[in-house]
Amino acid sequence: MKRGPVRHHAGPMAPVEVRDLSKRFGPVLAVNNLSFDIEAGRVTGFLGPNGAGKSTTLRALLGLVRPTAGTATFGGLRYDQLEHPSSKVGAVLEDASFHPGRTARNHLRVLATTGDHPFERVDEVLAEVGLTEAADRRAGGFSMGMKQRLGIAAALLGDPEVLILDEPTNGLDPPGIAWMRGLVRAQAERGRAVLISSHLLAEVAQSVDDVVVIARGEMRGHGTLERVLGGDEGLSTIVRAQDNARLARALEQAGLPVQSLGDDLLVPGVGTERVGVVAGDAGVYLVGLAPRARSLEQAFFALTGEPTA
Repeated sequence: MKRGPVRHHAGPMAPVEVRDLSKRFGPVLAVNNLSFDIEAGRVTGFLGPNGAGKSTTLRALLGLVRPTAGTATFGGLRYDQLEHPSSKVGAVLEDASFHPGRTARNHLRVLATTGDHPFERVDEVLAEVGLTEAADRRAGGFSMGMKQRLGIAAALLGDPEVLILDEPTNGLDPPGIAWMRGLVRAQAERGRAVLISSHLLAEVAQSVDDVVVIARGEMRGHGTLERVLGGDEGLSTIVRAQDNARLARALEQAGLPVQSLGDDLLVPGVGTERVGVVAGDAGVYLVGLAPRARSLEQAFFALTGEPTA
């Protein structure tokens, strides 16, 4: 899978641009000075623990809350400035709801009329999300997973350039989650900018190119998945010496973090070469030295201070 960096443009604007975004609710600073881009043709995971400020950021993007400071725009325009917003942006928020007495087909027909989309799109998107056979069933009788699919169908109705999905795997069984991964990849391959907001790292990590990680309303990391949550920056070293206590003192004096790991020492965020140099300078004989890559969960915890769900 081709992956590349998240870029901040000096030239053409990205489909989604968040710049210095802050939102305060009374004394609570829910979002604090966020800046990032969402690129066309890529899936970006918007990650953070519950209460991190993800939903507030999405609501600011979609014009549902007014930022205290900064901007959240689509091609340089606020959502309320878009001429045909549902043809530019398709969104599924976590609290999406439907009229329980309406069938899936009629629900989408109402949205097609409101958004000035051709009725032919209704059956197309129902097929795309796997609801053709349930098209004439009332939405009130749908399972949570079927409601999630109907919400995605509504988001796709206008054939948008940007797709925003808030906790899209909620209510989906394992086959449904696999389907969701395929769907978001297919949307990106069509050239859409796809943003998935979630606190479920393990599920999102299998389908995204880039990540934006926030916690307590603040940016903790952004870039490619490998750069932020893996790769060289995620390497640690496991080391064992004839005298672990002496080695630990040498590492601490060199300003390196060190943790006890049974009969070994763990030096998080530091490669084997650096540890070996410190040991050599201190005249400590090593009996074991090996790299250890952090798991995604460990990297996420290091950034946010919160375990993954």
